[in-house]
Formats: sequence, structure tokens, C-alpha cells
Amino acid sequence: MKMDVFAFGTTDWNEVERTKHPGETGAAYWRTQFFGNEPNKIRVRMVEYTPGYLADHWCQKGHILFCLEGELETMLDDGRKFVLKAGMSYQVGDNAEQHQSSTTTGAKLFIVD
Repeated sequence: MKMDVFAFGTTDWNEVERTKHPGETGAAYWRTQFFGNEPNKIRVRMVEYTPGYLADHWCQKGHILFCLEGELETMLDDGRKFVLKAGMSYQVGDNAEQHQSSTTTGAKLFIVD
């Protein structure tokens, strides 16, 4: 991730439009902001997963993900599983390890990619 020059700013996440993204089960609700310019545009999201959410895809995108509330399980394509609880994060680079997210309890996340 390269952070090009962009102005200082603040975000009131409650004011950012909420969009629904259905999973294989459950749903993800995103509030998304973009910063910088292509090709180094950075996407920053506040994401809420409903209880019982399972992503409908295996992701190859790199992320820095911080769990604010709830519990998130992430499975890697080699079968390893990791559980994040509030206050924990994970980091993975683009095309490093495919991953799929799920939660039984629901989760609220802050994600930068």
C-alpha cells in the first residue's frame, strides 16, 4: 500500500452511506471512504457482519483489519483458522494467502486496503 499525498480529514462514520453486501449466509454492511488517487487509492471501511455471516468468496486482496466488536473467524486456503476478538487485528498482503471470513456472533471491523 502506498499512501499518496491527500489532505488531512476526519470521518464521522455514522454519516457515511451504509451499503448491504449479502454473504453466502448473513450479510455485511459497509461504510466506505476512498483516499488518494489511482493507482494507489486506499479504501477504508467500517464493516458490520450479521450473526451467521459467511463470505460468499475467497478473498485475495490484502487488508489491515481491526476487530472493534464481536468475534471474527478467518480461514486460510491451507485450512488454518484464526479467531479475532475485539481489540485484535490481522494483516495480509495482496495475493499472499486466500482467506474467507465468517462469524457466528456478528462482528464490527475497521478495514484498510
